[in-house]
Amino acid sequence: MLIRPRLTDFHGIALAQENADFAIPFFDEDIPFYVDPFLMWRSPSQQDVALHGALLTAFNHLGQLAVNGNQDEAISALITASECDEVGLGSSRTRRGKRISRTKAEEILAIFRRIPRYATHGLAHIEELQFFVEGISKDRISDFACNFLKSFLIDFTIDQCNRLGIPLEPKTVPNVWDPRSRSFTDVTTYLPIDPTDGSPLLLVPKRWLRFVPWISYEEYFKNYCPQDDISHEPENLTRVEVLNYNRDNYGVVEAYIKAKERAFADAKNDPLFSQIPVRSARGKLAQIKKLPTGKTDGADIKYEAAVGQLLPSLLYPNLDFAQVQARTESGVSIRDLIFYNTQRAPFLQEIYADYASRQITFEMKNVAAVERTHVDQLNRYMADELGRFGVFVTRTPLKRPILQRTIDLWSGQRKAIITLTDADLEQMVEVFDSKQRDPLDVLSKKYAEFRRACP
Repeated sequence: MLIRPRLTDFHGIALAQENADFAIPFFDEDIPFYVDPFLMWRSPSQQDVALHGALLTAFNHLGQLAVNGNQDEAISALITASECDEVGLGSSRTRRGKRISRTKAEEILAIFRRIPRYATHGLAHIEELQFFVEGISKDRISDFACNFLKSFLIDFTIDQCNRLGIPLEPKTVPNVWDPRSRSFTDVTTYLPIDPTDGSPLLLVPKRWLRFVPWISYEEYFKNYCPQDDISHEPENLTRVEVLNYNRDNYGVVEAYIKAKERAFADAKNDPLFSQIPVRSARGKLAQIKKLPTGKTDGADIKYEAAVGQLLPSLLYPNLDFAQVQARTESGVSIRDLIFYNTQRAPFLQEIYADYASRQITFEMKNVAAVERTHVDQLNRYMADELGRFGVFVTRTPLKRPILQRTIDLWSGQRKAIITLTDADLEQMVEVFDSKQRDPLDVLSKKYAEFRRACP
């Protein structure tokens, strides 16, 4: 079966994350990014600016409800808006989060009475909640945004799925904000589903995603907060003390918000995968080349770690990294790197067509020489679901008898196993540095050499 399948991979759609307009969701865990509403506020798109306005209108409406005596209604809506499982963003390992408590909702709504600016004009950015309420951070801000904009996310998801051919099923989506009635309601529509439990999925534009919001408590505390005015021992200053100070000194927070607005041109979404710098790539290569073969002083573990950090960057964006896969065969622990085959390049399209490789397995072997048992282990792992194409990452070229074993596998079972050595990794790093060619070309060259050796 596929390793850590994403929505697109499950439906047999070859799509690199770089080419997608949305964050491709996993089924088993959240994507560790968050919706940053500021990216809508600063967007050149009138649609995004309007969505930010709609988000603020909805949230500030709850604040006015509380100010005007409808506290229970506001609390109920705020609790409902505090978790959005359908989007799969955040740090949960189960794609299921927890809503805020009634007490926390009361604390949030209290700032509309405590701070005159909010009582009369409301929030200008919901990220401002971070500066007044304990326990409200990037994950909760993201969930608030997704819930109040869920109607847009439904339309966006349907449009993206129709373009890509992702199947949709009838589902009832709970707690969709209706700006006309100013309340949450359930909506029945067609959406993609999580095949593990049948729950609906919502796609989120990746242009909205950051790991840390542009308006951030941590940055405020470090660079703007007058710590000496709050405590005689700023090194021991607690977050609660800062929040209490902020409630009585809104001007300090306002100055930080205005500074962040002025610097809006620097606010950009974060890429969902960041390649390591060339200098780091060269450092990893040097570390690999210095390691002895075998397990002495943990050399095998160090080798696997360095290769595991190097290859995902060298092969991106042609191959999206899936995960490091640990498996055991006959009592031997084996560590693989698993990549999604995006079919971006002709070479990747070829191995998909010839070997049904929806994913590509790279087996790391810090050994003086690959042996027949190693070939047999990788051969058994190359099943129909993963495909019949595999790669050894090892120190030196295969010896002639072992190379012949891989050739015999191709002849008898149409399975291809190629090898990347230290010299090949060095060439990939050089290409990565020069930017003139793609490191994937080295893999393609190795496959061409293998095929020339086959009958």
